[in-house]
Parts: sequence; C-alpha cells; structure tokens
Amino acid sequence: MSNDRFEKGMEVRRSVLGDAHVDRAEAAKTDFDLPFQTLITEGAWGNVWASDGISKRERSMLTLALLAATGNFEEIPMHIRATARTGASKQDVQEAFQHVAIYAGVPRANHALKLAKQTYAEMEEQDQ
Repeated sequence: MSNDRFEKGMEVRRSVLGDAHVDRAEAAKTDFDLPFQTLITEGAWGNVWASDGISKRERSMLTLALLAATGNFEEIPMHIRATARTGASKQDVQEAFQHVAIYAGVPRANHALKLAKQTYAEMEEQDQ
C-alpha cells in the first residue's frame, strides 16, 4: 500500500464526503473488503480526486454525470451530498444531468434528477 497516496486519499475523501460518512464507512470495513477500500482510497481519492487538473466542482459534476450515464444510481445521493463541499451548485447538477439526457438517455437522467431532488430535500430538512 502506498502510504502517501492512501493518506492523501483519506484527506481528499474526507474533504469531499465529510468526516461522518467516511467514519461510517471505515467502521464498516472488514478484512474482506479492505483491499477494495484501499484501492478506491488510493486510486479514486488519492489519485483522481487529488489531482489539481480540474476543480472539485468540475470533478463533482463529471462524477454525477458519469454515475447517471452508466446507471450507477446508488452512488448519486452520496455525491449530491458532497456538492455542499465541492461547490457544485444545483444548477451545475441540472446542467450535468441535461448532458446525460442527450448523450446517454432520458430515462437515466430522469432517474438521476429524481434522486437529486430527494437528496436535496433531505439536505434542506437537516439544515432546518
């Protein structure tokens, strides 16, 4: 395991997803999924998300669009919540999902929008 990349990955992961989310994920980690958790922490968070090539806002928009376009809907609420820390606005998310509708299909974009609406409503309830 690359300690530097893992440590950077945990730092970026926490900055995007928040301490509470990462703490829950870490508490649920077992010997079985440890190699996978290490892979995503180093690869996704310590390499891709840690790059300064584009902003976290842009990365957030790309991630949401890719998740919707590929039908990986279970990750969308987590990444919608992350927009509070990445700087991607609701309008940014709407724009990303419009691209999904045109380039990957209306049903996928429609479902992603439904999940985003639900998640934003939950976030607003928690802020009250």
